[in-house]
Amino acid sequence: MVKKYVFGTPFETEAVVEAVEASKNLISFGNVTATKEGFSFEYTMEPTDVVYGLGQANRGINKRGYIYVSNCADDPNHTEEKVSLYGAHNFIVIDGIKCKKGLFFDYPGKLEFDIGYTKRDVLKVSCERADLYVYEIDGESAYDIVKQFRKIIGKSYIPPKFAFGFGQSRWGYRTQEDFEKVVDTYRANEIPMDMLYLDIDYMESYKDFTIDKKRIPDFKAFVEKMKAKNIHLIPIIDAGVKIEDGYEVYEEGKEKGYFCKREDGSDFVAAVWPGWTHFTDVMNPEARDWFGKKYAFLIEQGIDGFWNDMNEPAIFYTEEGVAALNEAIVEYAAQLTGTSDKPLEPCDDIMNTANVLPAKIRSIMGSLQNNPEDYKRFYHNVNGKKVRHDLIHNLYGFNMTRAAGEAFEKIAPDKDILLFSRSSYIGMHRYGGIWTGDNQSWWSHILLNLKMMPSLNMCGFLYIGADLGGFGSNATRELVLRWLALGVFTPLMRNHAALGTREQECYQFEDIEDFKHVIEVRYRLIPYLYSEYMKAATQDDLYFKPLGFVYPEDKIAVQTEDQLMIGNEIMIAPVYTQNAIGRGVYLPEEMKLVKFMPDGSLYEEIMPKGYHFVEVALNEVPLFIRKGKCIPLAKAAQSTAELDWDNLEFVGYDDAEYKHY
Repeated sequence: MVKKYVFGTPFETEAVVEAVEASKNLISFGNVTATKEGFSFEYTMEPTDVVYGLGQANRGINKRGYIYVSNCADDPNHTEEKVSLYGAHNFIVIDGIKCKKGLFFDYPGKLEFDIGYTKRDVLKVSCERADLYVYEIDGESAYDIVKQFRKIIGKSYIPPKFAFGFGQSRWGYRTQEDFEKVVDTYRANEIPMDMLYLDIDYMESYKDFTIDKKRIPDFKAFVEKMKAKNIHLIPIIDAGVKIEDGYEVYEEGKEKGYFCKREDGSDFVAAVWPGWTHFTDVMNPEARDWFGKKYAFLIEQGIDGFWNDMNEPAIFYTEEGVAALNEAIVEYAAQLTGTSDKPLEPCDDIMNTANVLPAKIRSIMGSLQNNPEDYKRFYHNVNGKKVRHDLIHNLYGFNMTRAAGEAFEKIAPDKDILLFSRSSYIGMHRYGGIWTGDNQSWWSHILLNLKMMPSLNMCGFLYIGADLGGFGSNATRELVLRWLALGVFTPLMRNHAALGTREQECYQFEDIEDFKHVIEVRYRLIPYLYSEYMKAATQDDLYFKPLGFVYPEDKIAVQTEDQLMIGNEIMIAPVYTQNAIGRGVYLPEEMKLVKFMPDGSLYEEIMPKGYHFVEVALNEVPLFIRKGKCIPLAKAAQSTAELDWDNLEFVGYDDAEYKHY
């Protein structure tokens, strides 16, 4: 059962699409405070209560014991103390003996979840304004509550089949020759591949909906050439529109008034990759429609996939930030020359170049990027009313991606188009997927990737995945192989790395055949993975499930966070530690271990319920099939287009039947 409570005057986020009648009562449990000073909800947790949800949040599947802030943030350093990442997904499930409740706080501004951080047994949700909808969901289990929530927020996005293939990306591919070299080397080594991603350097001066013709002289011919090799090019689209006379997108947007404004009505200016830019006001339906239709420029040249980036929106600096920095530098220069009455500020550490600068200058430099004050300086036009950005900050990425998704239905209604985003809010799941942003080549981020997957599914996001191998830092051969073995199971399977890091394409390492084998396993599993994805998308279900959802009475299963259920048949337990020859695995019931061996054969062993140590070599991919189940496998192919869907073999328990979507 779903109940809806209205506090103040909520902003209509459109996260919930199914009508739910508002209740005149207060939330049936916990304590609510709603005043001019803000909103808070408090609940005293039992010692054994588990708290699920929050989508793209840090740490574990069970969110108890830490603090989380829904405030979409451009932060590439996903260390344990970070409280905000790229998404804002305000849905939690309290799963306990006395209480089984779901809560969705539909609030587009900054919202804090203190889940046993300040007081170990107190869950507190708070925000500065008491203007929000709260949805309370009763259910028989956490799993039941999640499915009810999934129903009211609408069906999840379904990508084209090729999007389940492997993709290669790197910030640093600049010319057509760079791109072709990647494809040709993958094909020469017979490593399967479906997608090649185009980062910001394909554009002319980083301008959206342009092509740098010096680097790619005939883009349409290039797209056709790649498609002849069963490769789909997936270009990036950024949020900022470059301010440049003669640039059609800028001039048209300015003329029509489609950019975000300052309070005085002038266009807001911020610096991102192209330099000074404007942000399209995607909260304005007319502007959103206009921006979405700009994707036609690339679709008409054969493009059938996009990734939206920098859409928190990210800000490098603003005019105010530069002015403050200049003022501090001028004052410092005056102190150095003796023309200022203020004494020189002592340095913290004369051996550290950065610390030779006064603290004031260092502080300003550190606050230039994504400064909260800058998000208070611009406004959206929402049905003729000015709304300050920071109050609805978490909706920007959602509505940028919505702009594209809605436009595709008009531009190419008969075409399936891949679309995913960096920033998101619940509701965006209807238009596209997400990747989990700028992670690092750290072993801890394999585990973070694993734990984040079911939480994102709970919030409607099914087409998900991380930058395999890590975006920042330098990857190792072992880490890339282990991460790929997890990526075999994520709907979005993409190797992506940053400019200046070690090259981590699969052919950059010794014994390339090991990488070839792991990615071939992905293609063998696509018939199963695609079928389970479609079931989850059409039936408001989960693709990834915590063990506790399937085995809620098993205390060990509930506590196990480094193993996941996929679909209805399998469990995965990836290796995520350096130099490991395998790992410990807990089986909640009898299961069949299946290992995909490097010679193409399958190792099969029925294992009883309980703890086991399972050896997993770097060139093996393990999975566990539930008792009485089986899964389909295809023959390996170089692309999804070449997969034979009609002649599948089945692996698992004898006499088991598999029901395809």
